[in-house]
Amino acid sequence: MTRWPLPEPMKLALEQAQEAARQGEVPIGAVVVHRGAVIAAAHNRPRALTDPTAHAEILAIRAAAARLGQERLEECDLWVTLEPCPMCAGAITHARIARVYYAAPDPKGGAVEHGARLFDQPTCLHRPEVYGGLGEAEAAALLRGFFRARR
Repeated sequence: MTRWPLPEPMKLALEQAQEAARQGEVPIGAVVVHRGAVIAAAHNRPRALTDPTAHAEILAIRAAAARLGQERLEECDLWVTLEPCPMCAGAITHARIARVYYAAPDPKGGAVEHGARLFDQPTCLHRPEVYGGLGEAEAAALLRGFFRARR
């Protein structure tokens, strides 16, 4: 689908998304990288954990913070398969994530390039660098297939 090799963190995020789909969760995966090393990986789990906040990004950020023993993840990058929603964008800001790489845009529920555009708001406490479209075709196909099977 992609003309060039995907960066390893996005490959891992897509693997996490596939695992979410196998478990009946919306297929979104996230990976946190600190100084070039993957320190956390997660996938959506709201149904499994009966927790509406158990999005891939939130779970990966929590795991990374625990691994580093700090709430600020200033030297970390977040790789995620779908544009973060408002809740996840808020968590990214509070965690002080340096860079966000996402695969597929989310015109309906995203809050980075769509919707609230949280990082562009004057009240935003921290603005990470944002890069979209890495692995977009793969992530979008996974999401389409997941929802097609449920209709």
